[in-house]
Amino acid sequence: AGMAVQVLVLPSPRCLFDDPVQIRVRGLRPRQAVTLRASLLDDSGELFQAHAHYRAGSSGELDLSVSPALGGSYLGVEPMGLLWSLQSKTPYKRLAKRNVLTPFHVDLEVYEGHGDMSRLLGKCTNERWFLGEGVKRISVREGRLKATLFLPPGPGPFPGLIDLYGSGGGLVEYRASLLASRGFVTLALAYMAFEDIPAMPEVLELAYFEEAVNFLRKQLQVKDTGIGVLGFSKGADLALSMATFLPGIKAAVSISGSCFNSFIPLKGDGFTIPPHPYNLGRMKISDESGLIDFSDVLDDHRDPATWDCRIPVERSLAKFLFLSGLDDMNWKSNLYCQDAVQRLQQYGREVEFYSYSGAGHLLEPPYLPLCQASIHRVLGMFVRWGGQWREHAKAQEDAWRRIQAFFWQHL
Repeated sequence: AGMAVQVLVLPSPRCLFDDPVQIRVRGLRPRQAVTLRASLLDDSGELFQAHAHYRAGSSGELDLSVSPALGGSYLGVEPMGLLWSLQSKTPYKRLAKRNVLTPFHVDLEVYEGHGDMSRLLGKCTNERWFLGEGVKRISVREGRLKATLFLPPGPGPFPGLIDLYGSGGGLVEYRASLLASRGFVTLALAYMAFEDIPAMPEVLELAYFEEAVNFLRKQLQVKDTGIGVLGFSKGADLALSMATFLPGIKAAVSISGSCFNSFIPLKGDGFTIPPHPYNLGRMKISDESGLIDFSDVLDDHRDPATWDCRIPVERSLAKFLFLSGLDDMNWKSNLYCQDAVQRLQQYGREVEFYSYSGAGHLLEPPYLPLCQASIHRVLGMFVRWGGQWREHAKAQEDAWRRIQAFFWQHL
């Protein structure tokens, strides 16, 4: 007659979403076969689950940082596998956090055997937050700005960041809130498909992004040594444009982006950069799934006829970090990054570039599970993002470390 089976999440069952944890099970029989299951309800009530088969050690203990999964959602030693392999029953759902003021509750359950999960042995809940202790969330509607400001606790001064998401639009806060929880004053900025900003604006104005920079620079907790900007997909070319045309940007990170202006003209002071020519007739729709492969819609970026769409990053004094996935099925981001990096190196500029094999387009903060395809909110179509589960998960962990190290170094 043993003690009850205990599921432990160490060092604490309550943590930030990007924190790795140690999952352990105590009180099993020696070599007992069990199945572990993780379940999470997203903000809209969609259920995401993952499971893996394990065998307890000779002392009846199980430690996911040393015990291999023998089957299920993943194989081998994967301490965080139950998180990064979460999937919904509904196909093509992306796990995203809409409301950062509440955590995700991940229920961890242990079941008898490798079969039907009819006998529950023990369980616990891992509370995963996007907002650290004492981080303030402030809604910003000043001038034209539509943004959310996140302030780490304390007087600072902290490095200041502007965070831009992709062409799906909206005001996306979960990456900004995590960065603030790691010590950056972060402004999540909406620029498409939000409140009265149209889904496909006729033109984007550099002045709007300059307003955001000025707003951030006048916050008392922000260091006055310069601002960092972080952009994903469409947001990445905007981040590069800001670093090129606006004073005061010291460091820019491009994730799955390009070094030319995409889809919407960008209007600066006395100039406009046209969008890179594209033809939606080159979208490929797969027969079985109906998913759209978007990666061939752009004209060849090496054709000089497209060069008036380039962002002249070589004029910038900022430092650059480019990140891309080699399995990106949405955008030839690796090719486009190589082009930008070569141009910067030709001009003797400092640039870092990492591309990840098996990683898709949606390089997110760590432990958010891979989404290989989902609906594009502006196009209203299901598009392919690409990525292989394990490789993509590793890439997200590595990229997240590099992004933070890069900003700490240069800001």
